[in-house]
Amino acid sequence: MRISLIGGMDRLHRHYQHEAESLGIELRIFNKSVVNLSAKLEHSEAVVLFTNKVSHSARKQVMGVAQSRNIPVLQSHHCGICALRDCLNCVKAGGAGRN
Repeated sequence: MRISLIGGMDRLHRHYQHEAESLGIELRIFNKSVVNLSAKLEHSEAVVLFTNKVSHSARKQVMGVAQSRNIPVLQSHHCGICALRDCLNCVKAGGAGRN
């Protein structure tokens, strides 16, 4: 399963990766401005969006791409390991709603 994480803190990058690996998930992390984000999200099965660590324009872009490609998006205002774990477990359980 491939999931993209938008936002988050640089210092938690390896912890995010470790948490995803422990759940058997391939996690791609985008916590800085990225050129051609829509192409990078293309093969994701879901997107986790940490809303407190991204700009309004970045959130708008991610939501637009996700809606056009029918990719479920989970949004969290928190960006800790527990927030990521909750989102990943929700995706694995099939609880990610379509946006």
